[in-house]
Amino acid sequence: MSEDRSSQRLRGQRVLVTSCETYMGPTIVDLFRSEGADVIADPGSLLGPDEPAALVERAGPIDSLIANLDLPAYGARVRDIEDAEWLAGFDAMVHPLMRLVRAATPGMIERGGGSIVALTSSSPLRRMNPHATSYVAARAAQNAFVRSAGHELAALDVRLNAIAQNFVKNDTYYPPAIQENEKFKTRLQSEVPAQRLGEPNETAELALFLASRRSSFIFGQVISQDGGWS
Repeated sequence: MSEDRSSQRLRGQRVLVTSCETYMGPTIVDLFRSEGADVIADPGSLLGPDEPAALVERAGPIDSLIANLDLPAYGARVRDIEDAEWLAGFDAMVHPLMRLVRAATPGMIERGGGSIVALTSSSPLRRMNPHATSYVAARAAQNAFVRSAGHELAALDVRLNAIAQNFVKNDTYYPPAIQENEKFKTRLQSEVPAQRLGEPNETAELALFLASRRSSFIFGQVISQDGGWS
């Protein structure tokens, strides 16, 4: 499907994109800039407790925040989960999300509203490989936070929503080596109703919609983007 790149759907908007070099960051940054947004693209991992607030302060007034956070899945049986690996998922994906939202919302409220889009995962929405329990728990916490905080912020016209994706091409979870694996191809055909991987631009387009005023009546939603898998 061809896109009209002259539409400037985000003209005049200032958007902060976190972890801009990983997961869905590069594609989102490219699309948003092509649509007229002033994008502040930050490559940091935001692991430090004060880093998210410092980033939001450096960015200045923003209309939208794209909380793009990822960590390669840690595989272990429940009885073998190590504390350090369990905590790493929450440190990389859950705590930064809360801190980003906490830091960004006061300014958005003061300016009359805004949008926050979290890039999460649909893995908690159905059972996955049991060895991924640690990863799934962290992603589930992200989704639960979005639902609860998103409903609270609705009265203040701050739209907090999540794109819960899976089976979308990206270097963290589905790099070319995985895509070319014959067992994975078979799994894709049997598990994913769409029988293909999603394209990064498909997620970026959904992020753009949620960041724009076109989604002005959507609050606290976790939207699946996984080819019907969940």
